[in-house]
Amino acid sequence: QVQLVESGGGLVQAGDSLRLSCAASGRTFSSYGMGWFRQTPGKEREFVTVISWSGANTYYADSVKGRFTISRDNAKNTVSLQMNSLKPEDTAVYYCAAGYGTSLIARDYRYWGQGTQVTVSS
Repeated sequence: QVQLVESGGGLVQAGDSLRLSCAASGRTFSSYGMGWFRQTPGKEREFVTVISWSGANTYYADSVKGRFTISRDNAKNTVSLQMNSLKPEDTAVYYCAAGYGTSLIARDYRYWGQGTQVTVSS
């Protein structure tokens, strides 16, 4: 089992930066790919980024390329999302997820955190 808890969300202005963290518990954390997804009311959960178990491979949604960076520290059982140049359209609840491989599809992830709210004002 893997338990995930997100933190670091908040209210910021457009152009600001924010760093989200996901703390994991469970001995098998390092064997999973870790993804970040986001969701706004009335929309499906949207892929943001994913990192492989080793950290060697990363993928980003076109909407966040060049602005967001995902990283992980398996020794500390954490995955982070550095968000720069935030835009109002980045406003969403952000979720971290653990699964096999490096899928861009939400349903492929086995474990999910409860989410953290990010609000970007204009």
